[in-house]
Amino acid sequence: MFQDPLTQAYDAIVVGSGATGGWAAKRLSEAGLSVALLEAGRNISPKEFTEHMPAFQLKYRNMSLDWLKSRPVQRQCYACMEYNYDWFVDDLQNPYSTPADKPFTWQRLRIVGGRTLVWGRQSYRLSDLDFKGASHDGYGADWPISYKDLTPYYDLVEGYVGISGAAENNDALPDGHFLPPMKMTCAETFFRERVAKQFGRTVTIGRTAILTQNHNGRAACHYCGPCERGCSTFSYFSSPFTTVKDALKTGKCTLITNAVVAKVDMDPATNRATGVMFVDGVTRQVRNIRAKVVILCAQSLESTRILLNSSTPDHGQGLGNSSGLLGRGLMDHSTGAGAAGEMPAFQEKPTPYSGPHRANGIYVIRFRNLAKGPQQKTFLRGYGFQGAAISTFNFGAEGYGADFKQAVKDGVFTIRLGAFGESLARNENFVSIDPELKDAWGIPALHISMSHGENEKAMHEDAAETAAEMLEAAGVKNIRVSSKLAEPGMAIHELGTARMGDNPKRSVTDAFCQLHDIRNVFAMDGACFVSSACQNPTLTMMAIAVRACDRLLERFKRGEL
Repeated sequence: MFQDPLTQAYDAIVVGSGATGGWAAKRLSEAGLSVALLEAGRNISPKEFTEHMPAFQLKYRNMSLDWLKSRPVQRQCYACMEYNYDWFVDDLQNPYSTPADKPFTWQRLRIVGGRTLVWGRQSYRLSDLDFKGASHDGYGADWPISYKDLTPYYDLVEGYVGISGAAENNDALPDGHFLPPMKMTCAETFFRERVAKQFGRTVTIGRTAILTQNHNGRAACHYCGPCERGCSTFSYFSSPFTTVKDALKTGKCTLITNAVVAKVDMDPATNRATGVMFVDGVTRQVRNIRAKVVILCAQSLESTRILLNSSTPDHGQGLGNSSGLLGRGLMDHSTGAGAAGEMPAFQEKPTPYSGPHRANGIYVIRFRNLAKGPQQKTFLRGYGFQGAAISTFNFGAEGYGADFKQAVKDGVFTIRLGAFGESLARNENFVSIDPELKDAWGIPALHISMSHGENEKAMHEDAAETAAEMLEAAGVKNIRVSSKLAEPGMAIHELGTARMGDNPKRSVTDAFCQLHDIRNVFAMDGACFVSSACQNPTLTMMAIAVRACDRLLERFKRGEL
């Protein structure tokens, strides 16, 4: 007999089915808990993947922007294109506001799996230089956890996901459990050797959540290139076909799609959550669902939006906000600085199957403000570089006729480096609820106020200089340098706004992502980050979520929930 899933009382509600939500659903349901996994968007099928579809089969040949009229923000994302634009939110239905002088680009998907369908897949561990940064330079606060606390969970996540990469024995970037690394091009190997010899810096192949050999029932990458359009062999990690699939296989997890969560429901008598209220994304019907615990994995800003919208007489400024810090300390990696040029010493001819079809690049490990050695006087923390050296067609060739065609086919070997810098947590960077603006489902929208500060500016000036000096040392010609900071949000690494800590007066959650103020509500995504480091954060988010779930299971066993 059919049972309406909304009439059941679950052990746990997980809001969001992306990187952390998928892991929470998997970890809890495999342990025997009943889980309701709520996703604001629709489900997805591999039949939608278009990684092998030529552009001529598209209505606009992926050239016109007519299909992006309802997505003026999303079109800024490198991964949003005619092939997949309907995975991204409709900006007209999902508005947010910013100060006139502080633009912020919030790039989002509402679909089972969220941004794991289009993420860049770069997967790096944080070190104690990151977790204990305040002890090193005095800025901000240390995390309440250390690298040692998270190491077994990094191991677990890497072992399941499959991260290809190379060990480098560099204290600033801990090694993990890697599948065989992808190969560097000859020019990248040459660049690595020159940079190590002249500057003592480490250039490695990117550590990426793309399989280089068959792993956990998924096939090795076949290097077709456009990962952001889906992968029919599931060679890169995306939650719908890994963690969410595993959770549903247990029979203990119920996936509820088109569930746009508005707020956490509270029982004032016990000061505990009873579930959540959501709006059906299709019918606009308001529904409620009950559970013993509520776990927010909706993405940093969405999770904080839900908490801010969950005000009660006892929690007038939002749930978990007795410290006044909910929404404060928004971070997004600073990007924009770097350098690029040509490597005339390398004459490899490009082909339609060369260059970008290796969906990975090189990574220059942080070398500024390390635990030992000289410290910069103009900025705190550090940055890393991502880039590549590849052979491409020379579409900038001059001339015409046969000579022009030959010049294009002769190609040019180019190299580029782009910096990702740490974003300092500052309380003046924050999100709040816009008093007037609402989304298409009547839910109050966010107001986002963020700007990069003087530290990020100084950092990127230095990054531009160091990028150029490394390229010059490798014999690169026609070097083009940029130190301009990109608009906040362009890194697509939103972090903070519900930071963890041991002191409830100075943080929102504890070391296991539980709200200090409410014992059965958790923020297990990037919202709990205390600092951003300079590494891509998704691997760390997943490890933190698994660690938090294991503590939650212990509490269930003790009958505390």
